[in-house]
Amino acid sequence: MHNANQLKDKLRQGQFCLGVGISFNDSAVTEALGKVYDFAWIDMEHNGMTLERVEGHIIATRATGSTALVRVPWNDPVLIKPVLDIGADGVIIPMVRTPEDVHNAVAACRYPPQGIRGYGPRRPSNFARDGGPDYCRKANQTVLTVVQIETAEAVENLDAILEVPGLTSVVIGPNDLSGALGHMANPGHPEVASVIESVISKACRTSVFVGIAVGSDPRQGIHWMEKGVHWLQFGVDFGLMVERADEVCRKVRGHFNSSKKQ
Repeated sequence: MHNANQLKDKLRQGQFCLGVGISFNDSAVTEALGKVYDFAWIDMEHNGMTLERVEGHIIATRATGSTALVRVPWNDPVLIKPVLDIGADGVIIPMVRTPEDVHNAVAACRYPPQGIRGYGPRRPSNFARDGGPDYCRKANQTVLTVVQIETAEAVENLDAILEVPGLTSVVIGPNDLSGALGHMANPGHPEVASVIESVISKACRTSVFVGIAVGSDPRQGIHWMEKGVHWLQFGVDFGLMVERADEVCRKVRGHFNSSKKQ
């Protein structure tokens, strides 16, 4: 709960927060990157990561003080419940379309009477040392529920989505949103950019935080920061590795080839 509140406090205080996408199985990746990022976006939607691997990443965030957000594969309480029970500070729900979808997501993250989450926390309750009614109340107040705005229907229903009680944040998925708008894998298309700016503007007029998932180009991150987002999912582990490897190899080989020509 501490790490979840820590991220909320930063956002409420107006701090701009950065998160890294985690796709590798090795939790040492999260341990290393968590020292510079505010949160880890641990991805189960586009990777074959098991719950055991996810749990390792969650444990690694405890060592760095970063917040563990897990993107589950779908808006399903059966998928959400074990992720929270092994200690995730919050979940990211992909492909929501309607306010009802968001109500269901919020309910899956909360114990009755506010929700439908079944009782069985492990790490969050200090392995049952701190369980019971007080734990449930605190958990309901603390858990981070984030939904992705990446469908045309979600954009159309955005006003109602932002009014759902218990929603912590929306996050824009530019690539899938571009596809939904007829410009697949072209998030820089003017129509897509205009819709993204509209989503940001509407969210900023509410108490719901808004983020966006982008690559690791600082110029792009700064662009959306200046447009008003509160946080970025900024770079993915394999992308950061590949970009750096490409850069250093290109420089060294370029220098070698230039020297041979002289």
